[in-house]
Amino acid sequence: MRYADDSEGRGMAVDGEVVRGSGEADEPGWEVDPDDEWGVAVITTVGRQLKLRREAVEMRVCDFARAVGYGEDLVYKVEAGRRIPRREYLERADEVLGAGGLLAAAWADVKRVRYPRRVRELAKLEAQAVEIGVYESISINGLLQTPEHARALFEAWQPAYSEEDLERMLAARMTRQSVFDRSPAPALSFVLEEAALRRRVGSTMVCRRQLERLLEVGRLRNVTLQVMPTSSGAHPGLSGRIEILKFADGTAMGRSDGAYNGRPTSEPKQLRILELRYGTIRAQALPPAESLTLIEHVLGET
Repeated sequence: MRYADDSEGRGMAVDGEVVRGSGEADEPGWEVDPDDEWGVAVITTVGRQLKLRREAVEMRVCDFARAVGYGEDLVYKVEAGRRIPRREYLERADEVLGAGGLLAAAWADVKRVRYPRRVRELAKLEAQAVEIGVYESISINGLLQTPEHARALFEAWQPAYSEEDLERMLAARMTRQSVFDRSPAPALSFVLEEAALRRRVGSTMVCRRQLERLLEVGRLRNVTLQVMPTSSGAHPGLSGRIEILKFADGTAMGRSDGAYNGRPTSEPKQLRILELRYGTIRAQALPPAESLTLIEHVLGET
């Protein structure tokens, strides 16, 4: 078991790779996180359905594997609920076993658990929030990252992600950005450190595209994007990221790397403290218009 700090799910467990047989290195699917009870239940059920359908037509694993074009080891893992199948696997299995769309339809449930649990939980909260406020201390927040920027960050992590894990984390991060497509649109507020804008992540083109993305998002009517200049001095965010989400029913949730052990909190007193810190950070940061001007300046230097 290794641990990943993906800037949205610190301390999240990611299963190590199972040793595979030859010819299986690029087979589709993901390892199941044993700590994700709901995910395990879904994948176990789907695996059982696949096995029962295969046995109902009296097809051996070796024959089925050959028919769908994947290795026997992967088939055993999927049927045992230890492997999350990708969409193409389910569709091919449905065709080979003559399931009439029943197996392919399982993708509706599978796709909801293909991402790590903590990323799913965060995405669910963000999808429900009417207001989101984020201060990011060391990097560009995941909601603002381009796919290329996010990939470069994941590729730099040590110990290294497998290509499969990397693709899984990347897809999860990009899926969260559907928050920008919601209607009615939530009110989004971001404060980024100037140092994060200037940090070289990926190639020159990756850096330029990331800065261009910030300019695009910063000009949206429902988004307030501010930059904390390096000349600003000390402020309440130096101990880490702060995130505050508010919901339509009047409730809220917040978390901070530097408070309450980084755990989410909905306790009113703790939320007031986080809101005070976030408000102070916003007051010390550059106004939105000046922030966009600074981003344009950094883009011009890149």
